Amino acid sequence: MEIEKKYRVIQIPENLDQFEAFEIEQCYLSTRPVLRIRKKNDDYILTYKNRDSKECKEITDVCVAQEVELPLTSQAYCHLKEKADGIPIRKTRYCIPYESYRIELDVFHDAYEGMYLAEVEFPSVEESRRFSPPNWFGEDVSGDYHYTNSYLALKNNSLQES
Repeated sequence: MEIEKKYRVIQIPENLDQFEAFEIEQCYLSTRPVLRIRKKNDDYILTYKNRDSKECKEITDVCVAQEVELPLTSQAYCHLKEKADGIPIRKTRYCIPYESYRIELDVFHDAYEGMYLAEVEFPSVEESRRFSPPNWFGEDVSGDYHYTNSYLALKNNSLQES
């Protein structure tokens, strides 16, 4: 089970180059349930996410999903990418330690250049609700599907105008 909160970012932390970073490209074969392919540096991953189970649907202020990840070959990734819907989402992900957590800061490229989102995963919904984000976080968008990467892939550039 994946339990996370997602935030818009109002200010990028200084010295991002000191943190571990990954170049990510991801595409969507399905959005309900989510079937995603991802290239993360030189790794290729197929991900299944389901937010439609009863336990996931009842929680609206936290992103909760059943999630399964499986390795892909680069050839399988390229083959599936041709079948993907919408646009590829490209971003640099920085992994930033914060208290006992790890912030994943996504700096988007291409169609969403200038957009920054941060995610934090938690061991429980209760702990996610007690979380106090750092001051560079902006609005909590955990319950807003407009900030899911699958939505962004299909609704090219819709959030840049808001």
